[in-house]
Amino acid sequence: MNYIPLAARICLSIIFLRSGITKIMDFSGTQQFMNANGIPMALTGLLLAAAIIFELVGGLSVLLGYKTRWGAILLILFLVPTTLIFHNPVDPKEMIAFLKNLGLIGGLLMVNYAGAGSISLDARTE
Repeated sequence: MNYIPLAARICLSIIFLRSGITKIMDFSGTQQFMNANGIPMALTGLLLAAAIIFELVGGLSVLLGYKTRWGAILLILFLVPTTLIFHNPVDPKEMIAFLKNLGLIGGLLMVNYAGAGSISLDARTE
């Protein structure tokens, strides 16, 4: 049973780490995507840099179980506006992405509530 929180943290963090790395690898393409979805081009660089930081720092925090609750909060703060801006639940093409993000928020809320578990860096410092 000690491994379940670790497995949950791995599953939750992978999508954020992959997404952050993908944004770095295609920074200009991601800026164009953001602009096409209503974000003014003048803001895309700053917002994209913030998104990358939130995803990578939050993802690593949850993965490693270090300052896990703060990492989960960081990822929730990233997901809420992202979900509302880019995944309109009225659009059938975006409904699954909207619901996926709600599921991720739910998982992160659970991590925030329960903590990282015994196999984590947080457990070593307690």
